[in-house]
Amino acid sequence: MARRCPTAKVIGKGEIKDHELLFRGHSMSAVATVEPKAGSSVPVLIWEIGPEDERNLDMYEGYPRLYGKVDLEVQTEEGCETIMAYTMNEGHEIGKPSSYYLDTITAGYLDAGFDVNRLLESVTHCKEVMEKRLENERMEEPIWNQQLLQ
Repeated sequence: MARRCPTAKVIGKGEIKDHELLFRGHSMSAVATVEPKAGSSVPVLIWEIGPEDERNLDMYEGYPRLYGKVDLEVQTEEGCETIMAYTMNEGHEIGKPSSYYLDTITAGYLDAGFDVNRLLESVTHCKEVMEKRLENERMEEPIWNQQLLQ
C-alpha cells in the first residue's frame, strides 16, 4: 500500500458486520472480496486516501472491470462509519488464493493485529467450495461425453 498510495494513512480499525471474506477468480489464484452474509464479520483497516491514491488503487484493483466500488458500514470502537470499499463484480467463481497472495494478506492481518484464524477459515471454506464444484464438474463430464457418442 505504501508504494501504490504514498499519501494514504491508516486512521482506524473496524469490522464490516454481516459480511464474509471470500476469494474469487481463477481456481488457484483467486483474490479477496467481501460479500453479504448474516452473522459474519470481516476485520478491516480504515484508510484515508487522496484522489491520486484512489486513482492508483483503481488501476491496481482492476476497477471497474474486476472490482466495483461500494459504500459499506464499518463498526468501530467509536461507532459506525461509512467507507468506500472495492468488492468483486459478479461472475467470478470461488477459488483458492495463491500462496504468495495469501502470505501478503496474512502479513497484513498480523500487522493489523487481526485474528489470522478467521482468514484461514475463509481460505479453507473457499477451497472446500472450489473442490466440491470441480468434483461436480468432473462427475458431469462423463455423462456429457456419453451423450455425444450416442
